[in-house]
Amino acid sequence: MAESLTLMAVHAHPDDEASSTGGVLATYSAQGVRTVLVTCTNGEFGDAPGGVKPGQPGHDEQAVARLRLAELRESASILGVSDLQTLGYHDSGMPEWDYKNRPDAFCNIPVAGVAERIGALIGRYRPQVVVTYDDNGPYQHPDHVHASRCAQAAVAATGIPAKLYLTAMRGSDWRKVMDALREAGVDIPADDDDWSEESARAAAESEARITTSVDIRPVLERKRDALMAHGSQITDSWFSMIPPDIVEAAFGSEHFIRAADVTGAPVPEDDLFAGLRTG
Repeated sequence: MAESLTLMAVHAHPDDEASSTGGVLATYSAQGVRTVLVTCTNGEFGDAPGGVKPGQPGHDEQAVARLRLAELRESASILGVSDLQTLGYHDSGMPEWDYKNRPDAFCNIPVAGVAERIGALIGRYRPQVVVTYDDNGPYQHPDHVHASRCAQAAVAATGIPAKLYLTAMRGSDWRKVMDALREAGVDIPADDDDWSEESARAAAESEARITTSVDIRPVLERKRDALMAHGSQITDSWFSMIPPDIVEAAFGSEHFIRAADVTGAPVPEDDLFAGLRTG
């Protein structure tokens, strides 16, 4: 039964697979489900070694891309991903950066062309379940929004997946994290604090849309290890300072919004494959 099930996750950058879907990728791969990871960009605008930012001396886009793709392969291995597909588009950078105006930036590639490539992979692997971002969610990175819209277009055009899910976060979980860090006396930089507070408020507004929550506590360490495999991007992060009990409480489940479904499985769900298992 499990051998016939396939999950496809469509992400924007190397490291996104671990942070938002590392738990379900590890959980379902452990069950024998085929897990397919599609990463749209090479992450050229990530940090270079030493935390060097794009535009600073010492930041080489292609060297950063090679490093991040190597980290992606390691992360995918930790999560037990069956098939890794990289589309090779150029990272667009953060929303406030001018780089996103480049014609080769992923967010400027027409949806139809990207959707056709993702659709070809859907036709090849025939996943029953596809997971991507919420294009109306609190995190409006241009590459995340574009990846989501392209993936959703591919799902609609092929008609193959039985279920489409959008990743979601709970504002209440972010509150637990921020409160625990403050209680522990962690000095959170003002920009991180502002981002976290704003994200928590936005997440709270979408929390009611969550239909599906998957318990990932049995694989939480694997998710953390996969995230830490992206060491070039995670240095001195406050994430590593969160008390273990709060990590389990806030990140012990991954949450999703069911955006399309032909199974009629009732919600709320605790399994992305609800309505699809035959034994």
